[in-house]
Amino acid sequence: MSQTLMNDAENAAVTAAAPAETAAALSFKASEKIVYENNKLHKRLCRQVGQAIGDFNMIEDGDKIMVCLSGGKDSYALLDILMTLRERAPIKFDIVAVNLDQKQPNFPDHILPAYLKELGIPFHIENQDTYSIVKRLIPEGKTTCSLCSRLRRGILYRVADELGANKIALGHHRDDIMETFFLNMFFGAKIKGMPPKLQSDDGKHIVIRPLAYVKEADTERYAQVKNFPIIPCDLCGSQENLQRKQIKNMLREWEKKHPGRVDNIFSSLSTVVPSHLMDGELFGFKDLKATGEAMANGDIAFDEEPCSTGSTVSSIIPLRSEE
Repeated sequence: MSQTLMNDAENAAVTAAAPAETAAALSFKASEKIVYENNKLHKRLCRQVGQAIGDFNMIEDGDKIMVCLSGGKDSYALLDILMTLRERAPIKFDIVAVNLDQKQPNFPDHILPAYLKELGIPFHIENQDTYSIVKRLIPEGKTTCSLCSRLRRGILYRVADELGANKIALGHHRDDIMETFFLNMFFGAKIKGMPPKLQSDDGKHIVIRPLAYVKEADTERYAQVKNFPIIPCDLCGSQENLQRKQIKNMLREWEKKHPGRVDNIFSSLSTVVPSHLMDGELFGFKDLKATGEAMANGDIAFDEEPCSTGSTVSSIIPLRSEE
């Protein structure tokens, strides 16, 4: 009888242990998958940033890069990836991180110095009370971002000069570039975007955007993976630009309903055909003459199809059925 009870007890113990072992195995597999996905994300960011740097010759041997660090997810990701790439690069370049403390209420001014000291990277905190200037000049309830941006830009150019930096790296990503393109088109009547590389307003520096190929969703996830000490961007009390918010929502809706559309639009920014637009400054329409020679690329005057991406007109613009 006692032997039977012992056997029953052993069987019960084995049965109870089985679910626990299964749960542990599943938990281990889930952890492995998370590690794999995180590594994959890091590699993708390094590849995309490296590609942008190469495509636009953003960084050269001997450069001193001033990385503008706001405390937001994008600038943290930019600094982190640039530090990784510097270790692998066949060229030598220096990095100095710079934060502009604009004296906004409740700004946690201890976070960035502590983080940068732990990284062991050269950094500079510039203290300038632009917050008071903006509040004095902009009426209550109006968006302060434009003036704030202009003031910040001028200060950062000066700081770059003082630090001996010839390149200024900003954390704008692919979504920022797309949104700016449509903002200029819809509200400024211009085909103008946010270039990955440009000369600064004062003509003394080159401004680069190494995250140009990186999606915002990836910087959001990367910030979570790396546990960056994020500083809120709304400490000044200014409301998010309503027009930019509208564009952001439009792009998200397109991506949801028409996968691939946003990718195609982004690709189009680097495949511009000036002869098929209407800007006389970019193409000499007034002086255009028939050469009597066929066009090698076959630019046909009367195209039947508007594009060659495989999309039909009805899939892009819903056609109204005739009544």
